[in-house]
Amino acid sequence: MSKHLIVLFSFSLFTLPSSLAFAADARPNIVVIYADDLGYGDVSCYGATAVATPHIDRIAAEGIRFTDGHAPAATCTPSRYAMLTGQYAWRLKGTGIARGDAPAIIKPGRVTLSSMLQDSGYKTGVVGKWHLGLGPDEGADWNGKIAPGPLEIGFDYCFLIPATGDRVPCVYVENHRVVDLDPNDPIRVSFKKKVGDEPTGAENPELLKIHPSHGHDRTIVNGISRIGYMSGGQRARWVDEDMADRITSKAVAYIEENKADPFFLFFSLHDIHVPRVPHPRFVGTTAMGPRGDAIAQTDWCTGEILAALDRLKLADNTIVLFTSDNGPVVDDGYQDEAAEKLGDHRPAGTLRGGKYSSFEGGTRVPFVLRWPAKVKANQSSDALVCQIDLLHSFAALTGQTLAADAGPDSHNILGALLGEDPKGREHLVEHARTLALRQGVWKYIEPGKGPAVNKNTNTEVGVAPQSQLYNLRADLREQKNLADQHPQRVVKMKAMLDEIRSDGASR
Repeated sequence: MSKHLIVLFSFSLFTLPSSLAFAADARPNIVVIYADDLGYGDVSCYGATAVATPHIDRIAAEGIRFTDGHAPAATCTPSRYAMLTGQYAWRLKGTGIARGDAPAIIKPGRVTLSSMLQDSGYKTGVVGKWHLGLGPDEGADWNGKIAPGPLEIGFDYCFLIPATGDRVPCVYVENHRVVDLDPNDPIRVSFKKKVGDEPTGAENPELLKIHPSHGHDRTIVNGISRIGYMSGGQRARWVDEDMADRITSKAVAYIEENKADPFFLFFSLHDIHVPRVPHPRFVGTTAMGPRGDAIAQTDWCTGEILAALDRLKLADNTIVLFTSDNGPVVDDGYQDEAAEKLGDHRPAGTLRGGKYSSFEGGTRVPFVLRWPAKVKANQSSDALVCQIDLLHSFAALTGQTLAADAGPDSHNILGALLGEDPKGREHLVEHARTLALRQGVWKYIEPGKGPAVNKNTNTEVGVAPQSQLYNLRADLREQKNLADQHPQRVVKMKAMLDEIRSDGASR
């Protein structure tokens, strides 16, 4: 083990939060509400004025708003993988943005956030977007038992959107089966060639109610063309406008059914990912079109969870964490007027970049936590925190000891999450097209190849042929590259990033 890791490990043994014994006894319920593509500036408690998010704001007002809270990556699949396993996704091949028919990425037997909590006596459930693959390596049987999946890695229950709304198959999966599947109308899925004779967006644009801006022009489901081809499963197909209601009702039902036991709920929203098709009752509630209306719907989903906890008198001893899987994107494949109606709204707030980006807008996201029984209200914390640390932190919370090879990049930051430690992580690797290292106020982005801007989404991805170094205290917008002025710091941070990469672990 390298010297700096030994020091950090030794330090952590003596900095467990004072509340640990109480917390392990209290066995709080844990609810993680995980938005999709929601930016740092997309909610009102982080400065948004074009849309109101009172329920998300309530979590912040009754707990802690983190100003330096991060997703593990700037895209969805790697963030979800890292949060559940405690391992940086860039360490493992096959953890990029998953296809809709991808096999299970997290293999059975792996220690996960859900399996750790299950082992400590929690009921565990996941509801909503999965996007971590389902089934064996040779492919899922969408007409039979779909395994392995969440139930094989520590979840007792799941109700899933298998991948994303813009990818086939456009059906829900509950536990091991497609919901409402007619056996006489079997599902076929392909991402290589057309299956069946159903119309596509490329061939039949006149059938579309939303047109693609780039890609997204294969099989049409509910008037929207998707990525990939699908046939069959007509009765099982979702209606996009009802998706938020459907998964929220399942999440609330899960809480009601498990109220007598400690439970963990991973409530993974689809909003505000494309296609943005909010329920009619939210249409027009903002001036920003479907993207803004989907933010309002996200807040409603959050409010339903809070209301259920209140009604069941569970709120006081339930940790609720609301966050997002990566930074924002405006046009991500459909013509939904997101760019045209943006107005003065800044999805990433004061940050540079967004989804797909090595700049702070790629991984720095809304991150608010409430636990009324233990966490003081109305706090704002500048501690460096990351979702990848939930595994180790909640293990400490529940009195569990992780095996040496479990969660290799998950640190115990329980003190920061509870508002007792103002510093948080010593360092963090941010994962996008290139890797970046955060250490205190400094940020190093390693050199990379390729265009500086994603031509489809018009996002600055942070790629440059030379090293980049920023002082985020003085330059949060990452406008002034200081690499030439601080060459020794660049050398040290590059060496540290290389060491973390080669060591295979950072805790």
